Amino acid sequence: MEHLINLFFRSIFVDNMIFAFFLGMCSFLAVSKNVKTSIGLGAAVTFVLVVTVPVDYLLQVHVLEPLGLSYLSFILFIAVIAGMTQIVEMVVERYSPSLYSSLGIFLPLIAVNCAIMGASLFMQQRINLDPASSQYIGNVWDAIVYAFGSGLGWMLAITLMGAIREKMQYSDVPKPLQGLGITFITVGLMAMAMMCFSGLKI
Repeated sequence: MEHLINLFFRSIFVDNMIFAFFLGMCSFLAVSKNVKTSIGLGAAVTFVLVVTVPVDYLLQVHVLEPLGLSYLSFILFIAVIAGMTQIVEMVVERYSPSLYSSLGIFLPLIAVNCAIMGASLFMQQRINLDPASSQYIGNVWDAIVYAFGSGLGWMLAITLMGAIREKMQYSDVPKPLQGLGITFITVGLMAMAMMCFSGLKI
């Protein structure tokens, strides 16, 4: 249980996909203009992660490694991610047309969001770590907790960014820094602030 808690909080704060690895920056910068769309995309990314990472874990451990086909992991991981993204897109379009139109092209682009692929590849690396390591993923429950934590971390990052950018619309930002300039500076400052969690141990 302690290992799962450690893995969960570490994946949110220490190994945050945005602030530690800068994965998924394209949709992060494009969609984080307000809190509502940020939460919507964050929830969609979290759901896709929670489903795809455990499935990819099972494929890796029970199919690819026993058959000596680990070199096919990229192809299978991409296929699983693309399939789940299609399901998420159809559900959002059916039940929240306003969110679907707000997210626009970035909802189907979850399929190529490098944060999701990155989580699957990090999971693949962590299978081979020392079981005593706080980052070790040794079963499907570890994979689910890691995926959920990674998704929440990404959602937290994009929601905070959305809230800050909403406030910045009413701020007196110097003209040369308006738009992506001040956004990049803000992301850098947020990443530096998140570094205070780097020594976190449960």
